[in-house]
Amino acid sequence: MDFSLAIAGLAWLPWVCIIAGLVFIIIEMMHPGIGAPGIIGAILLVAGVILTAKTPLQALIMIAILLAILGVAFMIVLQSATRGHLARHLVLNASLDDELGFTGSDDLKYFIGSEGKTLTVLRPSGTADFSGVKLDVVSEGEFIPKGSTVIITKVEGNRIVVAQKSSVS
Repeated sequence: MDFSLAIAGLAWLPWVCIIAGLVFIIIEMMHPGIGAPGIIGAILLVAGVILTAKTPLQALIMIAILLAILGVAFMIVLQSATRGHLARHLVLNASLDDELGFTGSDDLKYFIGSEGKTLTVLRPSGTADFSGVKLDVVSEGEFIPKGSTVIITKVEGNRIVVAQKSSVS
């Protein structure tokens, strides 16, 4: 310990810096993304090492010990994040189900049977207009020229299948 710190009655300051730095970094591990506790903790650890170590070898040994302590703390936090108390706060367990009224895409089944005109050539995919609503559509493999009348035969998620009107009738 530096003799000038001991005379001034501040011999405890480097240890407070080290302990507070460890606490701040562990807080950052438990609440990732905030940033401020991690930065403050790193500054306090560096200050504690500088105030405590008399030689570069002592500084390296202290850094190795602090990294080992932080490694153990990180493993404990990681264990808690996957299975323990922290998992309840970090992991979303709820899901958006159809029974609850949530869907990943719009239900376009009400378009089945609608008649429209192709805006592009369908070979087999393209665009068609259904009463002012432009939709990306696919034919069942056949070539349908631009301006043809088509009817929606089925909807599978976001895939809208059409057939040329003359081949449906």
